[in-house]
Amino acid sequence: RNLIINGAMQVAQRGTSSTGTDYKTVDRFRCEFAGTDENPTQSQHGLTSSDTGVFEKGFRNSYHIQNGDQTGGAGAADDIHIEYRIEAQDISNSGWDYKSSSSFLTLSFWVKSSVAQNFYGFAQAVNATKRFPFETGSLTANTWTKVTKTIQGDSGLSFSTDTSAGLILNWVLYYGTNLTGSVTLNQWMALDNSNKTPNSTSTWYEADNATFEITGVQLEVGSVATDFEHRSYGQELALCQ
Repeated sequence: RNLIINGAMQVAQRGTSSTGTDYKTVDRFRCEFAGTDENPTQSQHGLTSSDTGVFEKGFRNSYHIQNGDQTGGAGAADDIHIEYRIEAQDISNSGWDYKSSSSFLTLSFWVKSSVAQNFYGFAQAVNATKRFPFETGSLTANTWTKVTKTIQGDSGLSFSTDTSAGLILNWVLYYGTNLTGSVTLNQWMALDNSNKTPNSTSTWYEADNATFEITGVQLEVGSVATDFEHRSYGQELALCQ
């Protein structure tokens, strides 16, 4: 049911902490950044009973980003984001009638930020060069919040049946103004890399050692978010491999 692999962040074959970009820790999830004064740290983070909202639902790990000290402030080309790539064949074979506006995917995830603010993200259809931007809504600092987004089909979408990237999910911790602009949320739009999301709030980015973490990432066919599909460590490891 869940098209996301390792959505509970159980598997981290490469390591548990890194200040590098790309895939370094939690399998299938990558941290990309540019223009930073100090590299952020990505890690597989262990959750405890104090993580109210997620721990009692069976989550024991998150994908955790800790900001560096961005002494130069929020530059126009600065960027920190999380990315997940879904193989095109997994979308094509999912049962989603992606060319119909009355057929839906539902994305849900749990998110926590040490800074209270709204964050943006998007789903990007690679073959169709289209992007579907969304927002988390205003988050309360240090509080786990479940976010649910419904993504409708579009006549312009297309997905191949191979292992190439078909749908990219992106959570934006900060984009500089070179990457942001006039964007309408919750609808498909033509790909424009100078207008990926609305202008980002810089509060999180300019806070030394600010943290952002996600877990329970689920993408499923239909217009309703169901409970997270927990799979065993062995199943997730095999899917990762």
